[in-house]
Amino acid sequence: MRQSTRHVCAAVLGAATLTLLVGPALAQGRGQGGPQGQAQQPVRGDSLWFQFMGPTDGGRISAIAGVPGVDSIWYFGNASGGVFKSVNGGASSVPVFDDQPVMAIGALAVSESNHDIVWAGTGEAWIIRDADIFGDGVYKSTDAGKTWKNMGLRETGRIGKILVHPTNPDIVYACAIGRATGPQQERGVYRTADGGATWRRVLFVDEHTGCSGLSMDRNDPRVLYAGTWTVKIATWGMWSGGTGSGVYKTTDAGDTWTKLTTGMPKPPVGKIDVSVAPSDSKRVYALIQTADQGSLWRSDDAGATWKVQNWQRPLIGRAGYYVRLEVSPSNPDEILLANSSFFQSTDGGKTFVERPWGGDNHDIWFDPVNANRFGLTNDAGARLTTTHGQQFTTVTLPNGQMYHVSTDQQVPYWVLTNRQDNGTIRGPSNVVEA
Repeated sequence: MRQSTRHVCAAVLGAATLTLLVGPALAQGRGQGGPQGQAQQPVRGDSLWFQFMGPTDGGRISAIAGVPGVDSIWYFGNASGGVFKSVNGGASSVPVFDDQPVMAIGALAVSESNHDIVWAGTGEAWIIRDADIFGDGVYKSTDAGKTWKNMGLRETGRIGKILVHPTNPDIVYACAIGRATGPQQERGVYRTADGGATWRRVLFVDEHTGCSGLSMDRNDPRVLYAGTWTVKIATWGMWSGGTGSGVYKTTDAGDTWTKLTTGMPKPPVGKIDVSVAPSDSKRVYALIQTADQGSLWRSDDAGATWKVQNWQRPLIGRAGYYVRLEVSPSNPDEILLANSSFFQSTDGGKTFVERPWGGDNHDIWFDPVNANRFGLTNDAGARLTTTHGQQFTTVTLPNGQMYHVSTDQQVPYWVLTNRQDNGTIRGPSNVVEA
């Protein structure tokens, strides 16, 4: 279901926040005065419009990106709440995407060579049910999130990863899962060399298979690894896995790709994420959904050969909703891995320790120039650290996903709603924002 901010009546039931139709005396901006310090909306000429009511505590943050080397600036992409930006290390955040006609964000990326350039890939990338919201392609900001422009790929449905060349901001890769509701041509890996003016699909497996993971070698940006995923969802179930799932490598910036098979699990396999160690180009990891063949694979020769490294089943549980890993910028043996629980390995994937860093975890962003700084997202918000996980700043945003809305018989009446993974709540209808 594609949802536009113009179709505001659907927002009450649909996802982002709980709102109330009010007159001029009560009109305020989304979250104005709340803990995240949202900016007030401009006065509208309409006689009736929507006022933010709550909740101020969060829902799923699906994507995260920081500004490399700048501890204070973060961008948060929401499963159904657009993009928020923080300039004070997560202490407060403001919405910067509300004037766009899509609210599901699947990926974020900030150019390392030009911090004003920010990319957003749309569509819910963590697939759990057929009601997940599609997107309409990729958006680009050239003024640090103040304004955005759609740069195409409108029919891809879900963008799960965006990579920007470390020194040339015009070269960008988009990892398109696709709508996943049936056969579709607009799946795979796309590349632009002119800042998004034109795109070329450089990796396509088949109409049933999309891109689920993408990683670039920082020491040679012409080298990339892609994980592909054969998947179909319907109202009555999900089918994950097929012969199209695999790991591919390019050494010419995507012009040609080779499927890596030596030491890999036998097909069919399911969802795959990949990560090449920034400090060692020969070290590559692949997190692969399999049936009793293992969970984590490792290569020490730049993908030529692989060996199963870990069999822990929780690393790939409910893969469609999770399966995400990143390698430390400074230590090829340290891996962060997001699943229902959060895991960390410091011995190259041989063992993983469960960390109390969130539940129902999704995206991971490592600062490429500071390995002690990283951000994690989950179904309740985000966690930010500059101390390698010794202390975290917790970020919650007014982006709860509401399944139903009802009212009781009090005067004034109260509003009741149940939220995705964040409990059932109620609150007064006559709240006046400060």
